[in-house]
Amino acid sequence: MLIDKEWYTELKLGNIKNVEPVSGGDINLAFKVTSDSGNYFLKVQPDNDASFFDHEVEGLNLINSVARAPQAIRAGTFKGNGYLILEYVEFGQGSQYDLGQLVAKMHQKHADKFGLDHNILNAKNPKINDWQSNWGNFYVHQRLEVLEKLVQQKGYWNDYRDNLMNQLKTLILEYYQDNPVKPSLMHGDLWNGNVGFTIDHQPILFDPDVFFGNREMDIAMTMLFGGFNQEFYDGYQSVYPLADGWQKRISWYQSYYLLAHVNLFGEGYGPSLENALQQSVNF
Repeated sequence: MLIDKEWYTELKLGNIKNVEPVSGGDINLAFKVTSDSGNYFLKVQPDNDASFFDHEVEGLNLINSVARAPQAIRAGTFKGNGYLILEYVEFGQGSQYDLGQLVAKMHQKHADKFGLDHNILNAKNPKINDWQSNWGNFYVHQRLEVLEKLVQQKGYWNDYRDNLMNQLKTLILEYYQDNPVKPSLMHGDLWNGNVGFTIDHQPILFDPDVFFGNREMDIAMTMLFGGFNQEFYDGYQSVYPLADGWQKRISWYQSYYLLAHVNLFGEGYGPSLENALQQSVNF
């Protein structure tokens, strides 16, 4: 896509000197915009409108109320394409301990119930966010079962996985009847590609998929694909210690993320999903 002079007028970022494509994920086009008023990060969603970015803007604003994420400047629709303008972040190095503390501060923002005030249906992994007072009910019925159905429809399911999943769902529903947790502001996709450090060494979070949930789910994601060292978890625990036994429950939530990867990428993640389910039911 060419970002031309008509786009320059639409973006209202002063005298634009240069627009260059940059990496920005697999669902948007992304550009660095250089103007006399500074640098900006531009995301474009072809053949869509500004509402595509509503959830991301909401997430950035929520995180920025207690922690640090890029500032959302403006979203709009131009020539049938949705766009979002963010501050441009210059990357540097920083402390994993500080990053852990930042995530803990985000998780200290609480709600009365689990969920969000709208569902996310325009995603490959849809999210049903109807408010629930019980975490087990929310997680089983509005996360696991939603993706389980999609994976079944795509043929990546069998009796063995079905048996393990049913055991896990029963375990979770029973456990959270007696062990309630507080709803925390969740990043929702907390892998190492969505965290970083600014040029002045401050930790920062990117590309959130927010809702209010059990913070152990975010922690489980950090442990799934690597990139977070012990200092991260030490920093986290120094601000907001996790409940006893959290390590044993990590596989409960990694099962969801691996189910999501089976839905997105296919059977290659099937054995990892089975392994997480096996660990979960041996609680």
